[in-house]
Amino acid sequence: MKSRYIAIEGPIGVGKTSLAKLLNEELNGRLLLEDVEENPFLKKFYQSRDEFAFQAQVFFLFSRYRQQLEASKQDLFHQMTVSDYVFEKDRIFASLNLGDDELALYEQIYALLNHRVVRPDLVIYLQGSVKSLLGRIKKRAKDYEKSIDADYLGRLSEAYNNYFFYYTDTPLLAINTDHIDFVKSREDFDELVKEVRQHRRGTKYFVPLGSR
Repeated sequence: MKSRYIAIEGPIGVGKTSLAKLLNEELNGRLLLEDVEENPFLKKFYQSRDEFAFQAQVFFLFSRYRQQLEASKQDLFHQMTVSDYVFEKDRIFASLNLGDDELALYEQIYALLNHRVVRPDLVIYLQGSVKSLLGRIKKRAKDYEKSIDADYLGRLSEAYNNYFFYYTDTPLLAINTDHIDFVKSREDFDELVKEVRQHRRGTKYFVPLGSR
C-alpha cells in the first residue's frame, strides 16, 4: 500500500474521529487524534466568538503544530498513520472566525510553522448537510457545542467546500456522509478501505454501491 499517512477532514460533527479509529484499526496503524478539548479558550469562544476567537485559534495552531512535530520526530509518518485532521484546517477556521487585523497576524505565525509539517499521502474529505451535522452534534451532546447554530455550521461547511474544491496538495477522496454510516455499515466501510488502498492521484468522489 503506497499511502502511509492518511488524514481525514471535514466540518464539526461529520464523523472524522469515528472513521479515523475504524480505518486505523483496519489498517493496523498508529492513530493521531486532535485533542480539541485541551483548548482552555474553546468554551469561552462558543460563548463569545468575537472576544475569544484569536486566543482559541492561536492555541489550536500551536497545539496542532506541536503534535505534528512530535509525530515527525517519532517517525510516525514512515509507518501507517491515520489522523482525524489536516494541519491546514487551522486556516479554514481562522479565515472564518478572525477579523482582518487578527487574521493578518495569524497568517504571519502560520507561515513560520507550516513549512515544517509533513503532508499526508491521502486526504479523505467528509461532507455533510447542515441538518445532518446538527443532528450528530446534538447526539454526541458535548456541553461546549450546544451553542453551535445552523448559520455557523453553514458558513463553516462552505469554507471547507471552497478549500477542497481547489485542493491539489495530495490525492483526495471526497465523501458525502448524509446517507452513509461507516460505523454501522460494514459493506460501505469495506468499499472505502478498498478505495483507500487503490487511490493514487487526483480527486475522486466516493459513493458506496449501496448508496447509489
